[in-house]
Amino acid sequence: MFSLLYPRVCLACGKNIRAHEEAICLACQFKMPKTNFHEDRENPFTERFWGRIRLNCGSAFFYFGKGGKVQQLIHNLKYNNKPEIGIRVGNLYGKVLGKSLFFRQADMIVPVPLHPHKQRMRGYNQSAVFAQGLSESMDVPWTEALRRVEMTETQTKKDRIARFDNVKDAFEVVDPKSLEGKHVLLVDDVITTGATIEACALKILEISGTKVSVVTIAFARQ
Repeated sequence: MFSLLYPRVCLACGKNIRAHEEAICLACQFKMPKTNFHEDRENPFTERFWGRIRLNCGSAFFYFGKGGKVQQLIHNLKYNNKPEIGIRVGNLYGKVLGKSLFFRQADMIVPVPLHPHKQRMRGYNQSAVFAQGLSESMDVPWTEALRRVEMTETQTKKDRIARFDNVKDAFEVVDPKSLEGKHVLLVDDVITTGATIEACALKILEISGTKVSVVTIAFARQ
């Protein structure tokens, strides 16, 4: 009776899910377009940062497409109060990355931060719940080592250079000594131009002995 009144649905396709499924049905887990970027050190993800930052390695779980299931999943994560999506996707992708020669050496996982005002409005940081899920399945600690110190205007409709100018001074490291000599896995929900990730990575790379890898839930083709 409870399931009839409050059906559990897949947050990617909207269909009912079975009791053993969490947030995303098995069909969507299988069918959503995976990038497999983690299999190669040089890939379209890392190419997006050529000449911009020293990226150790980079990958995204899915390709992002307008109107597709991945977009629906990200929309539910960010705007419909569904933090369980981030944890579930992190759990799934962490199992994959934990077997990758390139990612299993990470010392800590750091999410791209939201401005405190925006986080209060949303109730959580979507990148942080993704980091939590990755941490659980990779057995790597996660920490909010970055904070956002500027409330910037929306990145929508800006080109890459304008996006970077908009966020280049928006972040700072909370405790630089805690990152010294560490391989940091920086995580976010979606990469488009990579400007926000670039701004965060540059702050981390200012610290002695650090190296940065990046992982996102989705990769938007340009």
